[in-house]
Amino acid sequence: MSTNEFFPGIGKIPYATNAGPQDVLCFKYYNAEEVFRGRTMEDWLRFSVCYWHSFCGTGADPFGFPTLSRPWNEGENPMDMAKRRLYAAFEFFTKLGVKYYTFHDRDMAPEGSTLEETNKNLDEITDLALQLQRQTGVKVLWVTCNLFAHPRYMNGASTNPDCHVLAYAAAQVKKGLDIAKKLEAENFVFWGGREGFQSIHNTDVAAELKHMANFFKMAVAYKDKIGLKCQFLIEPKPKEPCKHQYDYDAMTVIAFLKHFGLDKHFKLNIEPNHTTLAGHSYEHDIVMASAFGMLGSVDSNTGSPDLGWDTDQFPMDTRNTTMVMKTVIEQGGLQPGGLNFDAKVRRESTDTEDLFIAHIGAMDAFARGLRNAVKIIEDGVINTMLKERYMSFSHGIGQRVSNGSASFEELEEFIKQNGEPKVTSGKQEKYESVFNRYL
Repeated sequence: MSTNEFFPGIGKIPYATNAGPQDVLCFKYYNAEEVFRGRTMEDWLRFSVCYWHSFCGTGADPFGFPTLSRPWNEGENPMDMAKRRLYAAFEFFTKLGVKYYTFHDRDMAPEGSTLEETNKNLDEITDLALQLQRQTGVKVLWVTCNLFAHPRYMNGASTNPDCHVLAYAAAQVKKGLDIAKKLEAENFVFWGGREGFQSIHNTDVAAELKHMANFFKMAVAYKDKIGLKCQFLIEPKPKEPCKHQYDYDAMTVIAFLKHFGLDKHFKLNIEPNHTTLAGHSYEHDIVMASAFGMLGSVDSNTGSPDLGWDTDQFPMDTRNTTMVMKTVIEQGGLQPGGLNFDAKVRRESTDTEDLFIAHIGAMDAFARGLRNAVKIIEDGVINTMLKERYMSFSHGIGQRVSNGSASFEELEEFIKQNGEPKVTSGKQEKYESVFNRYL
């Protein structure tokens, strides 16, 4: 590790059950080794720190200049800065006590004047990353490629109307997959930041969707060719920066994957802030993806429902984290995915310790969510209520509907014999009241 200390005065973050309200540099609920339903809390939660917001972020937004002065981002030489940033990141990971991190290729190393120079930079910095991984035991949860920031991608990457741009994106992803194998990443994420359109008048939607599908098929082929053992993930988002993005929400992505025969090769990385931008509730896409066996990982952040853009806030609402963890437990975990904090401190939170406070608070919120979810599942009250609500599908004609053997003729005969169905209360308020008792 570097001889420089970027977070002086902050040691390994402890678990302290007797901590007071003002004690913010300790975990009050996250106890990594505590066991729930046969697994440690650390194994259920699989926390990850994202590289771009935490170590590349400057606090700049469309309305204001940078506010975050970070010692690892000072200097003139981009490669020296990249190395300092890496040392700072691994100091943070080890002090926080997380086992995973995530990054875009362009977060890790600066882009050069040619593809060859860019790849050389990436090789040099990821050599150091691999060294630090081996020293600390910290692993890569997932790698992704930035196919949206450079001007060449202003009209998209795999959906660009110019094949030359698509080819450049393919070369970049090819290198990204090589880096994922080198660093033993457990997942690889595709986020279509510019894969969509601003105006339908200059867009051939059918062609762009076909080109994107073929791009993914090439990625699958190259993954198999190099023997990369990781899970492929697609991250839905409805809008921003495009007016409409093709990966609108979980169901849209699932339909796309099934339509093009890619559903056996991909799962979904759900970011709840994106889910709410699509007009859904916080947990909606997590629940829907899980219902189809397609939930692979979660970018654990939140947004402000009263705002119409992606704010990437740290998740602190235990109602939301409880709903997420209930779904995760019911599907048997997220492995090889995890809970990646794709979140950034507010531009007004300028102290380096704020990075710790934000992650600790979010980790505690998910720890509370896990504890609540385990209690809900083990008590079985809500599950029993659900079974009773759907009891008519457990026998007779309902069972035949459920297993797919019933016909319209049989159902018509059932109505002739049994008449008008009774009106049955959905008891929504009762379910909400019972759920709230666990928070």
